[in-house]
Amino acid sequence: MEAAEAEVRLLLQEARESIEAARSYRRELQQRLRGLHQAREQIKDSATLTRDVLEQHFSDLKGTLKKLLDERLMSLLQEVDVIEQESIKPLDECQKLIEHGVSTADDLLREGESAVDGDVGQQNEKLCNFTKKALHIQLDSLPEVPSLVDVPCLSAQLDDCLLTILKNQIFRHGTVASRPPVQLEEFVEKPGGILVRWCKVDEDFVPQDYRLQYRKSSASHFEDVYVGSETEFMVLHIDPNVDYQFRVCARGDGRQEWSPWSVPQSGRTSLVPHEWTTGLEGYSLSSRRNIALRNDSQSCGVLYSKAPTYFCGQTLTFRIETVGQPDRRDSLGVCVEQRNGDDSLQRDKAVCISTNGAVFVNGKEMTNQLPAVTSGSTVTFDMEVVQLGPCSNEGGNFKLRVTISSNNREVVFDWVLDQCCGSLYFGCSFSYPGWKVLVF
Repeated sequence: MEAAEAEVRLLLQEARESIEAARSYRRELQQRLRGLHQAREQIKDSATLTRDVLEQHFSDLKGTLKKLLDERLMSLLQEVDVIEQESIKPLDECQKLIEHGVSTADDLLREGESAVDGDVGQQNEKLCNFTKKALHIQLDSLPEVPSLVDVPCLSAQLDDCLLTILKNQIFRHGTVASRPPVQLEEFVEKPGGILVRWCKVDEDFVPQDYRLQYRKSSASHFEDVYVGSETEFMVLHIDPNVDYQFRVCARGDGRQEWSPWSVPQSGRTSLVPHEWTTGLEGYSLSSRRNIALRNDSQSCGVLYSKAPTYFCGQTLTFRIETVGQPDRRDSLGVCVEQRNGDDSLQRDKAVCISTNGAVFVNGKEMTNQLPAVTSGSTVTFDMEVVQLGPCSNEGGNFKLRVTISSNNREVVFDWVLDQCCGSLYFGCSFSYPGWKVLVF
């Protein structure tokens, strides 16, 4: 009896497992069906959009060509009118002169015939007057009429090779690409930003520049955020937990036109942006409080972050926008706690780099040194936890593996603390005005 019940339980267990496997299999198949539907929609939607673009482009092209041809025709017709008018004008003047001569000759003929056939008594006087008049008119003087070879004979010179050239250019004009040459590859969450990476997918395509655009998913228009030769870009001023759409295209080597856009993809960051603390007299902040400018105030001290928003495993980046006069006490770095009254992060429970490139750990200068920071320099801090002994809320020893990078150089060291730190503050200090720092 027990054996039968055990067999039934085993069969029920196998049945339940088969049912769950069938459900999981169905979910996977349904997910793949949704993927196929999205792929089909992408093909159909992009084909419809491409047809619309082609029809509109060639319609615009035909209208432009017709306008250009009409303008050229009008120009040539006006040229014919000008040549005709200028060539006819001297002929009209010659015609008037000849017609005047014909009229004069008619009058002379009538007068001569009257003198010859008139009354004998008055004949001598009429003949005398007629003879004088005939001598005065100069009957042997005839105006010159140009020969046909000396007057214009208009014609149109039309080169039939234009049609051949246009035909060849038109037949080569435009292409239809089934896939864009570049695609978005990766989105990396950053505090208040997204690091966007893309790659070339067409082996035959030689890119010269890339163009990245983005928009909020609720917006209707994309806007340019980067144009250049790099294959990644940090997009800043991103609101946390908001979806953004990105797309990228490329321009081939030696070409002027841009390639088709990549398939738009969505990205977001859940990390709140880094912000400087407001209210410190010696620093002016941007509206988003991620840029700090050392102003002309004589007040000097450390400007800290608003909160301990740097977590181990992330990359903290300082970008020097403008520089002022350097000082050995200047500092950029991270610390365990905010501490008022200090003029630099070159102290205990802090690691930092000075503007001259010196690296300090708990206030002690390291032997290794980085290049001095300049306008446009980027300084990054990367940390990972290496625990030493027990760590609890009551305290304990643990070690952070710190990497500071600047101007293609880096230093790596271990930072030992006497307490666990889930997050850290960042800060900066500058003795002289003019320094402007962006943090992300």
